[in-house]
Amino acid sequence: MNQDTYFWTMNSEKEKFFEQELLKHIDALHNFAFYLTHDQQESDDLVQETYFKAFKHLDYFQDGTNSKAWLFKILKNNFINEYRKKSRGAKRVDFEEALRETDGDDEVEIPANLEFDYELAGTILGDEVTKALNSLPVEYRSLIVLCDLEDFSYEEIAKILEIPVGTVRSRLHRARATMKNKLFHYAKNLGISAKK
Repeated sequence: MNQDTYFWTMNSEKEKFFEQELLKHIDALHNFAFYLTHDQQESDDLVQETYFKAFKHLDYFQDGTNSKAWLFKILKNNFINEYRKKSRGAKRVDFEEALRETDGDDEVEIPANLEFDYELAGTILGDEVTKALNSLPVEYRSLIVLCDLEDFSYEEIAKILEIPVGTVRSRLHRARATMKNKLFHYAKNLGISAKK
């Protein structure tokens, strides 16, 4: 038996967990990576690096925790590390600072082969909702994406973004209020009654 065969035999449970529990989140990771980078090649690289590190450090995964949240935190940290490298090795980089720098003012064209499968209130996100979301400040947008589109709890978001739960709650409240104001006339034109 060669050394490679021995390694895979010894890690068959690790491989099985990786395939069954972690790979099922690949679409959500791609969506979040694209949201962060606005570039398909960079988002693909970010997801690949995330899965590489997840497999390499699978022994650190705590049984019973949310595997999707764990992957999102790894992806966010990889994003910050890449930004740090591009910024000539800044020692400490805040996630929102890195996101603002990569955000840019240009409209981002989503490639045809990268479809977002998010649903909001039973309907696919339309152009107006997407524009409203993209117009939010990055600290609000991240919370809407993680909470309302990816369905993470406040506690999970706090761990992913490394901010207090109270900050998650207050920012999310302001983000939703801003979205409501931005979409008020759009909803009214669709016949959806909403109080401003």
